[in-house]
Amino acid sequence: MERKDYLLQAYHQNQSEIDARVREGIETYRKGNATLRVQDKDGKPLAASVRVRLKNHAFRFGANCFMLDEMESAEKNEHYKEKFAEVFNLATLPFYWKDLEPQPGNLRFAADSEKIYRRPAPDLCLAYCRQHGIEPKAHCLNYMQWSPDWLPDDIDETKRLLEKRFAELADRYSDEIPNWEVINETLCGCARKFFYDPEIVEWSFATARRYFPDNELTINEATDPARFVWHNHYIGNRIPYYMQIERALRKGATIDSIGLQYHLFYRREGEAEASRMLLDPTFLYKIHDLYADFNLPMQITEVTVPAYSREAQDEELQAEAISMLYRVWFSMEKMEKVIYWNLQDGYAAFAPQGDMTAGENYYHGALLRFDGSEKPAYKCLCHLIKEEWQTDEHGECGEQAFAFRGYYGDYEATITVDGTTHTLPFTLKKGAENKIVLTL
Repeated sequence: MERKDYLLQAYHQNQSEIDARVREGIETYRKGNATLRVQDKDGKPLAASVRVRLKNHAFRFGANCFMLDEMESAEKNEHYKEKFAEVFNLATLPFYWKDLEPQPGNLRFAADSEKIYRRPAPDLCLAYCRQHGIEPKAHCLNYMQWSPDWLPDDIDETKRLLEKRFAELADRYSDEIPNWEVINETLCGCARKFFYDPEIVEWSFATARRYFPDNELTINEATDPARFVWHNHYIGNRIPYYMQIERALRKGATIDSIGLQYHLFYRREGEAEASRMLLDPTFLYKIHDLYADFNLPMQITEVTVPAYSREAQDEELQAEAISMLYRVWFSMEKMEKVIYWNLQDGYAAFAPQGDMTAGENYYHGALLRFDGSEKPAYKCLCHLIKEEWQTDEHGECGEQAFAFRGYYGDYEATITVDGTTHTLPFTLKKGAENKIVLTL
């Protein structure tokens, strides 16, 4: 069976119903009404022509930036940076303990630290984020599968050294990185003793909260539908991840947001069965509504949608799937971030550069090809974020305010009064009254 015959079958069977829910959700949860008036310094209303244009969504669209200055040529590095900033307003930064502290006390924080593949130093990543107005996110405080080789396999000593790590990271980065994944993939396997400590989740959040009192703290888990997050038969609140979160909250863990990975890491021959569930929008809404029980924001923390090849049809199907997924996620009430994983093919985990048969490269799951050219998936995201989900409104104000409805986020207002044009920023905030007053 060809991919086009099964990949989005569930969506197409219920397309009108799903599209209606997407439109309603986006209109309800991603947009709001606002009024804008212009005044002089004495508070007197001014007659003005106004244009308001969204510059940056409040919703976060991201990717990991693990290949920042990691490629084999300066030209590729610059192209990667340009394409990343063109579409994303969030970057996931690598804080894997194993690579951030390869030897005890050897902390690779500085931009000029020794290179480790797919692990650019935090200071380098943050400088790039500042330059382009991109929000950084940290992955991850406690990820036991990526512990240093030198870490003793002793629970008490692991806790002591983890707390030291938390303190060092908070001291250097808590003011600049608002969102920290606290613990990751605790439903997967690991050989270390602390991984099996019954209180590992609760301890990690209690310790993180001491050092990151004002940051958003996220729990994160792997995709595996047969066991963890999504489950290949809907069993409601008996999904293991749901039960883990429920237990942690009951025991006092201060979880601020729920992370759900979405890697479609299935061999091509198994995709038809996997897509039956994971590309069914009805199922995706059902999972959202389940985790919404906790009344916490959600993030799709890691997304990979495979193309499997460079064939035009495969790349077009990847784009079509991504378009459907992003529309559904963007329409969900509790969703706040969607983070694609790899921007460029050929640089995924567990594979040599450019070997598209090995590791996660096998899936051809990125948005750019290995040579940096844009796949249809990249163009699709650019269109959604920069064009379809855009607010660009014109009007007049004076004694009466200019009223408009727009996407939540940061705006630029272009104001013309008596032939003189001014440009001023403002923000449209969810949950606020949004009576904007700009003073010239």
